[in-house]
Amino acid sequence: MFKLNRSGKVVVLTALVAVFSSAAGSAMADTTWQKNHPRREQVNNRLHNQNQRIKNEVKEGEISKAQAKNLHKEDHAIRQEERDMAKQNGGHITKPEQAVLNQQENGVSKQIGK
Repeated sequence: MFKLNRSGKVVVLTALVAVFSSAAGSAMADTTWQKNHPRREQVNNRLHNQNQRIKNEVKEGEISKAQAKNLHKEDHAIRQEERDMAKQNGGHITKPEQAVLNQQENGVSKQIGK
């Protein structure tokens, strides 16, 4: 075993932090799919966020489980529509299709925060 003086420990610690930081950064980087399908990614992120909001509203007693079920059903229909649109366009959705999906998500979103 070897001994390190204070400056040696700082260098080793700094190197370890750099290694772990780069590993964490690469884990958070977009996947190839996310980079190639930014519109779908945006729509799906909104659906995920709305799912979390619905769960939180139920947990806080703001909406009933039955209301949550209906909201989840609406979001599921939007997700299926997003998939169907993508199938017609080589896996992508167009800007107008994204706008339609976002408008539908806005309708669900308004129902969550009532």
